[in-house]
Amino acid sequence: MNRRTVLQAGAAIFAGGGALGGSTLASFAAQTMTLPFDDGERPIVKFPQKRPMIGLTSRPPQLETPFAVFNEGAITPNDAFFVRYHLAGLPLDIDPDKFAVEIKGKVDKPAKLSLAEIRKMPAVEIVAVNQCSGNSRGFFMPRVAGGQSGNGAMGNARWKGVPLKAVLDRVGVQAGAKQAVFGGMDGPVSDRTPDFAKALDIDHARDGEVMLAYSMNGRDLPFLNGFPLRLVVPGYYGTYWVKHINEITVIDNVFDGFWMKTAYRIPDNDCHCVEPGTAPKATIPINRFNVRSFITNIADGAQVKAGSTALKGIAFNGGSGIKDVAVSTDGGKTWEQAKLGKDLGKYSFREWSLPVKLAAGAHELKVRATSNDGKTQPMEASWNPTGYMRNVVETVRVTAA
Repeated sequence: MNRRTVLQAGAAIFAGGGALGGSTLASFAAQTMTLPFDDGERPIVKFPQKRPMIGLTSRPPQLETPFAVFNEGAITPNDAFFVRYHLAGLPLDIDPDKFAVEIKGKVDKPAKLSLAEIRKMPAVEIVAVNQCSGNSRGFFMPRVAGGQSGNGAMGNARWKGVPLKAVLDRVGVQAGAKQAVFGGMDGPVSDRTPDFAKALDIDHARDGEVMLAYSMNGRDLPFLNGFPLRLVVPGYYGTYWVKHINEITVIDNVFDGFWMKTAYRIPDNDCHCVEPGTAPKATIPINRFNVRSFITNIADGAQVKAGSTALKGIAFNGGSGIKDVAVSTDGGKTWEQAKLGKDLGKYSFREWSLPVKLAAGAHELKVRATSNDGKTQPMEASWNPTGYMRNVVETVRVTAA
């Protein structure tokens, strides 16, 4: 991707994305769809480098992947990968030939590394899920504030780039360093809004898996997914996956910026939950995924042919990998082991399949995954005031005839 392509794409995002002339997200929607919860009607929108997506907001762009995409395979195509921004000041004038990421703070040799220099360093690849912290928030009951997404604020891709460890080793992390803080080129339109910045403990930042990625499924990152460089934090929620990353600061204290100290917090207990309507006594920053699974080839409310039916879906967790997937066709009374598909890595979607027989009538299909570290999904949904980390055993209701 060259500079001209980026500028044209950026201009098209705002011209087509409803951010100019007082237009709205619905005004450029070709059609709408209704997600299965109250006030679930959403426009289907088209942005540059993307197929038609579910639109949540236009400024900044927030696009959800239509759930049927996850039935296409374990890897989510670039043009269908969800988009989540916090700030409306998108970096529409990126020149990849002049782009650089600055590494500073408690390091021996502060540096600015160009994109070309980074791409010359030894590269690694990892298949990993990126999932928004608020994926599935629309299903929370009682409802909570925030973007009311369905189950499509997630995706799985093959990321290629440079281990962050290699970059930090190159500049020399000083003794006493505690965290690395990451900033991107997107920014607030008002000086009253905190600029977006996230932090990782220095040992995590240097674990060899955290990556500065420039490639996604064998191609340059799409603009809306962080071109030309983004942070990839396998197993952690997408809030840490800083897009358009251009600044890394090593510090000798714990970062207390808004997006760590105040936002993206979860209850500090085993379930990261509280009773609906109550506030947690203490909170911690959100971190690793919990285990999840879905049926992908049959939608809730569908009518299917009685007799033999092949079920398929996906499962994933925050880094131990999937041990097994069980499926119930009778509302959770009995369970049958599904066959796991190809293992693309412990951070990836794991496909599963199971042939079942459905007699004529109504059925509640449920799927439950267990991770290699023994974690499984609860039968009843938990609740927290931010609408994060939903991982209940999902139910698909079908009628066989």
